[in-house]
Amino acid sequence: MILSCLAGSVFAQKQSATIHVGSQHKMISTDLFGIFFEDLNYAADGGLYPECVQNRSFEYSRGDNRNWNSLTAWQLLQSPTGTAEVAVETEHPLNANNPHYAVLTINEAGDGSGLSNEGFDGIVVKAGDKYDVSLFARVFSGSPQGIIVRVETAEGKSLGQTELTGLQEEWTKHKAVIEATADETHARLVLLVSGTGVLGLDMISLFPQKTFKNRPNGLRPDLAQIIADLKPKFMRFPGGCLVHGDGLENMYRWKDTIGPLEQRKAQRNIWRYHQSLGLGYFEYFQFCEDIGAEPLPVVPAGVCCQNSGNYLNLVPRGQRGIPMDEMDEYVQEVLDLIEYANGPVASEWGSKRAEAGHPEPFNLKYLGVGNEDVISAVFKERFKMINDAVRARYPDIVVIGTTGPFTDGRDYEEGWKFAREENLPMVDEHGYKSPGWFWQNMERFDAYDRTGPKVYLGEYAAHEGNRANTLRSALAEAAYMTSLERNGDLVRLTSYALLLAKQGRTQWRPDLIYFDNVSITRSVNYYVQQLFSLNQGDVYLPTTVKIQPVAPPRPETAQRPNGVLLGTWDTQALFDDVKVVSGSETVLDETFDSGADRWKEWSGRWQLSDGVWRQSSNSAPALAMFSFTADRSSYTVTVKAMKSGGSEGFLIGFGATDRQNYYWLNLGGWNNTQHAVEKTSDGGKSMIGRPVPGRIDAGRWYDIEIRVIDKRIRCYLDGQLILDLTDRGSIATPDLAASTVRDTATGDVIVKLVSKSDTPIKATMDLSSIGPFKSRMICTVLSGEPLAENRFGRPPAVLPKVSEREITEIFDYEIAPHSLSILRIDKN
Repeated sequence: MILSCLAGSVFAQKQSATIHVGSQHKMISTDLFGIFFEDLNYAADGGLYPECVQNRSFEYSRGDNRNWNSLTAWQLLQSPTGTAEVAVETEHPLNANNPHYAVLTINEAGDGSGLSNEGFDGIVVKAGDKYDVSLFARVFSGSPQGIIVRVETAEGKSLGQTELTGLQEEWTKHKAVIEATADETHARLVLLVSGTGVLGLDMISLFPQKTFKNRPNGLRPDLAQIIADLKPKFMRFPGGCLVHGDGLENMYRWKDTIGPLEQRKAQRNIWRYHQSLGLGYFEYFQFCEDIGAEPLPVVPAGVCCQNSGNYLNLVPRGQRGIPMDEMDEYVQEVLDLIEYANGPVASEWGSKRAEAGHPEPFNLKYLGVGNEDVISAVFKERFKMINDAVRARYPDIVVIGTTGPFTDGRDYEEGWKFAREENLPMVDEHGYKSPGWFWQNMERFDAYDRTGPKVYLGEYAAHEGNRANTLRSALAEAAYMTSLERNGDLVRLTSYALLLAKQGRTQWRPDLIYFDNVSITRSVNYYVQQLFSLNQGDVYLPTTVKIQPVAPPRPETAQRPNGVLLGTWDTQALFDDVKVVSGSETVLDETFDSGADRWKEWSGRWQLSDGVWRQSSNSAPALAMFSFTADRSSYTVTVKAMKSGGSEGFLIGFGATDRQNYYWLNLGGWNNTQHAVEKTSDGGKSMIGRPVPGRIDAGRWYDIEIRVIDKRIRCYLDGQLILDLTDRGSIATPDLAASTVRDTATGDVIVKLVSKSDTPIKATMDLSSIGPFKSRMICTVLSGEPLAENRFGRPPAVLPKVSEREITEIFDYEIAPHSLSILRIDKN
């Protein structure tokens, strides 16, 4: 998209635009829009993976969650006439990968002694549906006669049952089927043992026969279909930070996730719950095939997450590398994955794929190596070993590197430098930013080097200040996606993050899809992703936008509103000696000896005390602002601050125009572990550059200085430079973004228009360069109030609306306020 001018929404008069689509074209990626799956927010167990029994193999522990143990989700049942007890042991396990099992001791026979399981927030059954029951049992002593397995309501009413007999002295698998007699959303599973004795139990499962595509050990059909409806061209799995894990012992190892369920090696989830790994690599590959998406597995780059720490003891460990004497074995593990996906049945790992029920190869062509890793010497050495081996054995595999977690900063720069040195075909960029950032960075990829590695935008989303899924955030993403189409020769793959979130178990927002055990809500952002995917082309047509009226240019050195902030986050503090110097002018020299009348309190509890300004609440944040008008291109802020209590440090804001737009230096943030600069734009907050480790101690004064010169920001603590970064600042952005693609398979021309204007835009669409023609146009429009959300459990506030009309090569089209319009033109 070429913009002839910039016009901000601040200009209230109705705008008009001319949009011209040229005939010259360039080929763009056919795999541009995909999905990213990570087991976060209970996306797998309790979500897409429909196992009804929680903690089915008794492997939960305090390492998963401080409040858990091996019997979490289980309850001992004792009949009034009998006695029983339960324990979890490891002496005679089912196998080494599944070391824990329950031992149920029935001391006195009765009617109703055994175990019950609550499932994941209850068990859902539907009348007439069938559920596979399976478990492993072993008689240690006595004479248990059998096990009645029953699904029942919370009040004890049976909804279907079966009986398992023939218990043995060795671990034996028992299977049966229960057909539900009624609908229930909060059922439980009950196992009742007849006779007396000591019985071992493991891998207790209740699994619906109805799964997506009726696959054994398959996926929850309604949730899988919602994902399939996105029509993704690829699917990245299994993460995310889940991949490189919380320490070397927690890295996601693909071989632990295949084969019989009872032999898979469950482990703690980096997001503080548990992975049964019932949804493993085979199921991921199968799902990709079922929805027509290219598989894009991501393996650790031989290092664990740089944020690794001991969850129970809170002892940070940081990035660690697999010992070099173990790296050859790990490299072979990566090569074995490619053989598992693509190898012939006669190969070692191809045969294991065939044993799982898929003799044909999965035709893997993408492989991610690493995720948001610090680009350290440890990382580089191990990544190179993996990449060299894959390139030598499988030269057709596209290895995708990483540039760290941010859109700029050291790891981003080092990641790109290393990718060029290694001649990587593609690198993975990530970026979570405010809606304003996406509008301000529409030209980000225009100037990228076309001769170097291609780009996979693996994780991105527009983050509002409260992380809500607003129409405003969705349209910011849509505007950015038009630039991704324009740069589709360079940007080959993109995927929004995150995909799934379970109600009551959500740890990260925003997400595309929200669900509970019975219902699903598509966010506004979901529809944006779906509309782009359904209307993807393989040829880009140059699109020029001219907007009237034009915002009058404003000199960079113009006097504009500015402000500084003092504040804290869940912390109490004292502030003194605040000084603001703009150029050669001292704008503020505040000692608080004569009051604080010039400060506007936004939040918190502020009061003067002994010549200092004290903030004494636990507000998050607690902020006060001093406003001034000055040359924003050059100024310095200095302040003294002392922490008196609380969990974090100080927030020193600058460049503040109002409550929706400002920067702050966050000292001792993130539970008093890091210092960073964050930017709030249109209410959405995002980090600028990379944070540095640091803490703020109570009871001592700190000298803080922030120097702003043009786009450069330097932050000092007690005279030491701690952060040095650049940012474009607040820039005017157009109200309209556009792109045009052609789908050569159908011949259709598809125009995408994104508006953040408060008023309609009357557009003249000029397609004469690709005409002449008279054709049918299908218009799909997503519009509404900018802060509208599709809230879970409520009727959706924003839905696509479809209409049709006949057009010629030049026609008028009114673009609705705050909207995404998809104009699909049947050129044939």
